This record gives sequence, structure tokens and C-alpha cells, in this order.
Amino acid sequence: LVYDVTGLLPHVNPGVMTANDLARLRTVSVSAGLMLESSAERLSERGGPHHGCPDKLPERRLESIRQAGKQRVPFTSGILVGIGETRLERVASILALRALHARYGHLQEIIVQNFAPKAGTAMARAPAPTLEEFQWSIAAARLLFPPEVSIQAPPNLNSDALEQLLAAGINDWGGVSPLTPDHVNPELPWPQLARLRQATEAAGKELVPRLPIYPRYLADPERWLAPEMRAPVLAHCDGSGYVREGGWIAGIDVSTQVPNLGQPKPPWARPATGNGQQADPLVDLLDRAQDGETLSEAQISLLFSARGREVEMVIGAADQLRQAVNGDVVSYVVNRNINYTNICSFSCRFCAFSNRTRKSSPSDPPYQLDLPEISRRTEEAWHRGATEICLQGGIHPAYTGETYLEICRAVKSAHSDIHVHAFSPLEVWHGATTLGLPLKTFLLRLKEAGLDSLPGTAAEILDDRIRTVICADKINTNQWLEVMRTAHSIGLRSTATIMFGHIDGPTHWARHLSHVRTLQIETGGFTEFVPLPFVHMESPIYRQGGARPGASYREALLMHAVARLVLHPHIKNIQTSWVKMGPTGAKACLAAGANDIGGTLMNESITRAAGATSGQELSPAALENLIRQAGRTPQQRATLYTAPPSAAVEPSYAATTREVSSNPTVAATATPAS
Repeated sequence: LVYDVTGLLPHVNPGVMTANDLARLRTVSVSAGLMLESSAERLSERGGPHHGCPDKLPERRLESIRQAGKQRVPFTSGILVGIGETRLERVASILALRALHARYGHLQEIIVQNFAPKAGTAMARAPAPTLEEFQWSIAAARLLFPPEVSIQAPPNLNSDALEQLLAAGINDWGGVSPLTPDHVNPELPWPQLARLRQATEAAGKELVPRLPIYPRYLADPERWLAPEMRAPVLAHCDGSGYVREGGWIAGIDVSTQVPNLGQPKPPWARPATGNGQQADPLVDLLDRAQDGETLSEAQISLLFSARGREVEMVIGAADQLRQAVNGDVVSYVVNRNINYTNICSFSCRFCAFSNRTRKSSPSDPPYQLDLPEISRRTEEAWHRGATEICLQGGIHPAYTGETYLEICRAVKSAHSDIHVHAFSPLEVWHGATTLGLPLKTFLLRLKEAGLDSLPGTAAEILDDRIRTVICADKINTNQWLEVMRTAHSIGLRSTATIMFGHIDGPTHWARHLSHVRTLQIETGGFTEFVPLPFVHMESPIYRQGGARPGASYREALLMHAVARLVLHPHIKNIQTSWVKMGPTGAKACLAAGANDIGGTLMNESITRAAGATSGQELSPAALENLIRQAGRTPQQRATLYTAPPSAAVEPSYAATTREVSSNPTVAATATPAS
């Protein structure tokens, strides 16, 4: 009921629970809690604070906590300080909880709570523990528990000592509500978030909102979440497992939903050291990236984990590097997308374009283009100033390598000077396999037929742990890299892409960038890197509850910025997709390391099939206006970042209204027309 009505994720704390209670609650909640308070049985004796409270008996509480571990429930417990227990008894309580965690691994956090005397209770006149005693208890918990267990102290009970609690070892403030009181201590209001942020930042830390389930547990949802609760949690989290902040979503350009992350400031210059002063590790990392050093996957992950002011630092460093490498020019290409069929024999779970992975509708039926229509669209594009035709489509079950050769010839027959940028590594692999040819031989035939370069799509995430979930029957990481390596070896250049924001996170992004960088050092064949945030709205994996609703705005900006830093100096061009980011987001990316805004895109259909509102052609004038709004200088280019043919530039600005291109409906099993 709580989730259905409010969308809030339930954390339950109903008291002592049986195994059956926990099993039932697990299906409607994401975490649970029960304070141990103390393992000292003498506190339940006559005259003790727990006398007459059978639910406070240590063995009953420890059994509930043990059952939670058996049921794989992410759990909160803790101790109460100052109710008559000794330090030794406090340590014994901590060790009892630690033993349960060592066995089951389910304790997300330990609350160390100080006793607060309350009027009208039997202990109204009992003394509260001193701050020093409370700090000692926090420190003991921190030292005795492993690092993955958070230590929490209630800020409303210690509003004048927040800095001291941080110094003692806490790393979590617990649940802080601007709407509801602490029902146990309603006379002690929650501190304002601004006060918590001030204290946290003064201690050199960042205040980050989290979910009731911690990132470590969210990383293994099959173990720690009931199937009923996985989709609700994914809807609320980012790639690191924290709260997905802001209302921005990829593919929707609503400027009011774009969070203000602040203006980039340049604090990343080499810091002066000496007199025992230590340099900021992030500043050092940014400095090394700007110098072209090869960062490790762990270091790249650290950049992706930036929050708050650190985001400004990473973005600012990337923008500074872009200025040094590319100046203020922002390039774009006048091109046309021809997606020749949406019929596909593969079952990529993220794909909303393929007719196989979602139900047909009267407005979006299965289709395929014949060769004369491909030629006609090419001719039309050339007369409208296009210098590039980008060709991609589904893997039609009847397509062979000969189909792709015929498509190249059809484009070149329409206009021999137009650049054919075509076929993902998946299509190349499929074509070579169907003809029984080595990759190199098939790529040479494609090149002879008119292929000029390859799009770097079908990369998704170059980590097979992710690929086995989102595109299990697609080529794997090594096969994608093999196609690109082979293409580069015969003089075919390509782009490189990443499709992120679904079930992936910083470690996967770091591995992806490392693969791209390593191959680029080897071949030098990538012209640009293109981040493509996942557009979730019509994606099957999202609609089935198996993915997040795309990258957050912070993550999308960081992907451009980190790519600029990590791929330097090997890839000089970072492209932002106005289709995925929306015009407002694309302008922000131009201040986060990007120097290219892609193409004008006559007939983009793949992203729109996923639910995007952007995607249909932006004219050169519109793109240039967008670039100027970002304070940059627009410049038309050809696919390989050379000057476009002069004969094409003038028509691109004077293009007449494009003929509406309808796709011929066919049976999903039809053979390709020629």
C-alpha cells in the first residue's frame, strides 16, 4: 500500500519478527530493522531498563536478526548507549551483531544511539551519556565492524555535536524527514538538511541521499531483493546504487528538468605541496589525466563517482582539456539515417526498435526498404546538402553478407561522392558469417562496394557480465573489438560508442573506456567517442522491470567529461548526441568536454522508437544556433573530420522541405527486396 500510493520504498521496523513475518514483509519492503540495544541480560532483571519488556530480551532480538540474515533481508540494527550498561557490555553487544553479520552478511548499518531522558517515563531523571562516552561507543563500533557496514548516529539527538559525531567515525545520518517527526523522540526535531550538509562538508565529506537498501546490496538484487521489489528500487536508483536525483531523462528535452550542477570552476591546477600538506587525490587524478597518463579502471571509476563540487571539478577539467585540444569550434555533419529494416532475429532486451522485441502497432509495423528506395533517399539527401549516409538496421533473418554489399552499391549508385557510414560490428560479423568469409575478406569486399567507415554501435557496454543480460545473443566484447581492429587494419575508420544507464555502473563504464582506449592506442582508427544514454520509455527490459530509467543528468555529463579525460590524447573528438541529451542537455555537454554535436539526422528512428521526443532532423541553421547559444563557434564537417565538399555546404542551408518518407509495411518473415 505504501509504495502503491506514494511511490516511497518501505523500510519496516515492526519489532521482534519471526521467520514467517520476515518472509511476508520481504515481498513488500526493501529493508528492515530492529535495534538490539544491548546483549546484557541483566538489563532485563528487576530494576533494569528492560524489565517487564519481553520483546527486549536479547535472545529474542538476536534471533529476529539471525532470521533476517537467513531470509536475506538487508538489515539495520544497533545499540543504545547510556541505559546502565558498561563499556564491556557495549562491546559484547557489538560483537554479537558482528558475529551475525559475519555469518549472513546482511547488516547494512549499525545505529549507535545515545539515551535521551524523556519526561513521563521511569528513566526521566536518569543521566544521559556524556558526549565523550558516546563518541567512544561510535569509535568502538567503527573499529569492530568491517568497512562495508555503515555506522549511524541520530542527528536530532545530537544537533549541537554533529561535527564530533563525524569525527568519531559515523558515515551515515540515518533517515531524516522534512515532513514527519521522530516518533520516538518527537520533542527533538530533525536538523535541516542545510545544517547536515554544512557539517558534512566541513568534515571534508559529501552529503549524498541514499535508498533504504544500500548500494552494496542493490548490486546483487537477485540475492537481496524480492522479485516484487526489484523494479521499484531500480526506478529510484542511479548507477552507483544511490538515489537517482533530478527529473531529467534521456530523449526528453524539458529544460525545467535539467538540474543545476553549478558552473565549472578550475580548482584542478597543480596544487602547491609542502609543510606536510597533502594534495587532493581527485585534483591529482585530474592533473594526471590532463597530462595524458593512462588511468586504471579503479581510477576511472573514481571519476565517475564524483558528486557535488567534485562533479564541477571533473567537468571543469574536461572542458579545460577540450579547449586546449579543440578550441571553441563545435563541429557537426549533415547526414541522413537510413534504418533499412526493423525486422531482427536477435533479442536485445534494451531495443525498442526491433519488431521482434516488442509488439507491433499500426503506427509502427514491421518494415524493410528495397534498394531503389535506399537509392532514392540517398539522392534526396545529397540534394539537401548531406555528405553522409548512415546505414543501420535490424538483423533480418534473410539478410546475408551479400545484402550489405548490395546496400553499399545502391547508395553509391545514387551518388558516388556521398560518404557511406554503415553497418555496426554486429552486422559485419553477421555478414561475414553468412558468407563463410574471414572478417578481413568481407570488410575488404564492403570497402570495394563503397563502404567508407563504420559506426561504433552494438558496443552497448563492453563488459560481458552486462552483455549476457541485455544482449545475450549478440557478439561479445572480444568479437566487437575484433571487428573494429580488423576494419582499422584495412583503412576503414570508425566511431566508438557506449550505451549506458540501464543495469550498468561506474566499474562497467571504466572497463568500457579502457577497452576503447587500448584499441585506439593499437590502431588509431576511432574518429570520435559518442556517449549514448539509454532511452528507457519503450525499452522491453525497462518495461519488464529489469532496468533503471536511464542515466541521471549527473551521470550523463560525467560520461562526456570522463571520456574526454580518459581517452586523451588518443581520441580528440567527443561527440554529444542532441537526440539522446536533448538540445538543452547537449549544450551542457559542450561545457563538459564535448566538441562535436553529431549530425542533422534526417530520418532518425531508433531513438524515437524507444520513446524519445527528439530525433527528427535539426537543420544546419538550427544546430548552429544551438551551438552559438552555448557560446561556441559552429563548423560543418565531413564524416572523418575534414572539410565537407564545398558543393554540399550551400544546399545544406537552402534545403527545401523533405519529402515525408514512409516505410513499406511487410510481413516480419518477408525476404529482403532488391
